Amino acid sequence: MTTARAPRLEKITPANLEAALALRVRPDQEFAVDPVAHSLAEAYVRPDKAWPRVIVDDDRVVGFVMAFLDIDWRDDGTDVRSGLWRLNIAAEEQGKGYGRFAVTEVAQELRRRGTKTLHVTWHPGEHGPENFYLTMGFEKTAEKVNDEHVGVLRL
Repeated sequence: MTTARAPRLEKITPANLEAALALRVRPDQEFAVDPVAHSLAEAYVRPDKAWPRVIVDDDRVVGFVMAFLDIDWRDDGTDVRSGLWRLNIAAEEQGKGYGRFAVTEVAQELRRRGTKTLHVTWHPGEHGPENFYLTMGFEKTAEKVNDEHVGVLRL
């Protein structure tokens, strides 16, 4: 008898790259999050700012999460932030707690790095992630970035 393992985050490797690239959110959510390939390209050109991971349950890649680390939000050195850059949960794996798990893991990583707040942006819309983030404890701010709402979670 095998024992099920808890979900975990893993670095992107040659062994899990294809599964990560194959992840697809529901079609009605595609407006709200870039594909994993786009995220990995951003991580490649910003390796000091991106923290990409796959979400694995047993041996299945069920999602992708990428944090941003110490980004100069206003490009003037006055507002350096870290937070959640991307969260893609495979369409067939949604509603199973993987998104909550990923946000919690990112929060723990940022705490470990001494960060006091976790920032996130999201596209508004009926099938967007706003309710998810608000139920996770993020506070919606009055700030917007490229028509996306900004939320903050105190760590």
